[in-house]
Amino acid sequence: MSEDQKQITSEELKANDGSEGTAYISYRGRVIDVSGSKLWKGGKHMNRHSAGADLTQELQNAPHGEDVLERYPQVGFLEGAEEEQQTEGEEKNVPGLIQRFPFLERHPHPMTVHFPLVFAMIAPLFLILRLLSGYEPFGETVLHVLGAGILLTPVAILTGLYTWWLNFMSQRIRQVSYKLALTPLLFLIFAATFLWRLSSPDLLTDPGAGAVVYVLLVLALAPIAGLIGWFGATLTFPLEKK
Repeated sequence: MSEDQKQITSEELKANDGSEGTAYISYRGRVIDVSGSKLWKGGKHMNRHSAGADLTQELQNAPHGEDVLERYPQVGFLEGAEEEQQTEGEEKNVPGLIQRFPFLERHPHPMTVHFPLVFAMIAPLFLILRLLSGYEPFGETVLHVLGAGILLTPVAILTGLYTWWLNFMSQRIRQVSYKLALTPLLFLIFAATFLWRLSSPDLLTDPGAGAVVYVLLVLALAPIAGLIGWFGATLTFPLEKK
């Protein structure tokens, strides 16, 4: 029997939890050695998954596919586990709504989050054009974009909370913690600047301290959106590849 066909017991799998260097995980009956991955240092992955366990269901809900396991050597099969049985078990554990509409498992947040992030980049751009050119329609565009941000940021927040619950069991992860702090701030700036500009149409034509604060708040949208996008991207595409 070749090395990768060896039968590994549940006790052996549990013993290789990374605490002493060797980290095994099981997926659909296959036992994979992830000891060489920096993302599994100490037997922990993303502060959520623990080595020495069957992660079939967890990987099913992960933001990446099972193809990532091909980077690491298979050391055997989990004793008593058949791939077909594992697959059936997954289907029973997947929420019924997701089984009927697989679209809900991956797509809602990646789709909706792009809108407020783009609006947060566009508003400062048109504000700069307004300040440089004095062309008032650019200022009106800023108002409209801010309003769109108010409407769609809550949608992105709700779908983000859903994805956090589905893929990460609502556990505190560094990137998610930053996003949870920054996204409400983004919404508050959208709302404050929109209402301020709506109540003071001549805000930019009458220079003063108020206009300066308004400009700074709108310009702040861009770096905040950039940080939200950065932390979101590192969840799906970790900086460390192994």
